[in-house]
Amino acid sequence: MNHSIIARSLHFTAALLLVGAVGCGASPESVGESEDLATGKGLPSTKATAWFGDIAILNSKELSWTTIMSTEIKTSNQKTLFINPSLVCGLYTETSVKSSGGRKDTSTASATIEMQVLVDGQAAQPGVVIYCSRTQTLSATLGGILQSCTDVNADGVITAGECQMTDEEISLLLSTMNASSFNFGADVTQGAHTIAVQAKISTSTSTQTGTAAAMATIGKGSVVVTEQRL
Repeated sequence: MNHSIIARSLHFTAALLLVGAVGCGASPESVGESEDLATGKGLPSTKATAWFGDIAILNSKELSWTTIMSTEIKTSNQKTLFINPSLVCGLYTETSVKSSGGRKDTSTASATIEMQVLVDGQAAQPGVVIYCSRTQTLSATLGGILQSCTDVNADGVITAGECQMTDEEISLLLSTMNASSFNFGADVTQGAHTIAVQAKISTSTSTQTGTAAAMATIGKGSVVVTEQRL
């Protein structure tokens, strides 16, 4: 497993209210307001916020729920948040089968990227969403490749049982990359709220005499959060 999150991002907030700054001769009250801003306590009320960046989780076979994007928004009263995460996701699946003598062989590879959004630690609706998923199954019944035959019992007739066969092999590899997005929603009260976008990667393989491999990649990502009164 190889995954890493690259911290190259842009974070935008559309503010409706800007609270005081510290300057020469600033009053103790204004200094306190500025300290609140630095700690997030004085986060200005906003209509929208957004995060854009390179996530870069590469060729991963398994990833438990991990926060890949996060931002904050402050609402002046009770609102509904509309959250739209977008993600470039890639899936890699490879299967091969080997068979001879009319024997059937099957190999399967699966890869899935799931997404969920947490608002203040609680899951936004509609919950867990599958952003990318593929199950690849390859089956074949093959006769085999003839190597040599010998008249073992010297009866002048060569039967199939007196021939040496090796397995025939078929393989299939698929690698795709696409962008996906989905809308989430959450009702919130007045105050500052933290939005965390989480991803989970899961893969599985099954084989008989062949081989199988599966991996998933998360590339660039973005999340846009807007508030509405419904």
